[in-house]
Amino acid sequence: MKVLSLTALALSLASSLVMADVRVEGPIEYGVFATQFKDPQPGERILTRANQQIEQTEQVPAQLGTKFGVRYRLAGKTESGEPLTLMYFTPGLVGPDGRRQDKIEVLQKLAPGAEQDVMAFEFTEHHEVVPGEWRFMVFQGDRKLLEQQFQVR
Repeated sequence: MKVLSLTALALSLASSLVMADVRVEGPIEYGVFATQFKDPQPGERILTRANQQIEQTEQVPAQLGTKFGVRYRLAGKTESGEPLTLMYFTPGLVGPDGRRQDKIEVLQKLAPGAEQDVMAFEFTEHHEVVPGEWRFMVFQGDRKLLEQQFQVR
């Protein structure tokens, strides 16, 4: 009986080594992404470059065109690795259909070739501009990799 238990334990340890988890490496950048674009209209989304500057702040202006979030590096990424779950907790977005949304959940595959990963939200519609606390969290499975809070004002 002990031999079976030890074999099961060894297989369990070996399988967890094969399914290596990712980890955040280095500093996490957070804040408002800089833009030169002025007076955005509802529905407009601004294309930016990967190295877009981030003004480090937890205070976010409540206006169309504002993009805020985090940029970070993940070590240990593989194509077959467990995907990330990006969770946006909002103060309560109410869409044009009248439905309230307190949480937005996005499943994101790992991109081993990407030097950095980004989790951001851009106000592109008037109903998205909701003052209050916004919380961003990144998970891999049940492991929380990072969390950042913002105050939209």
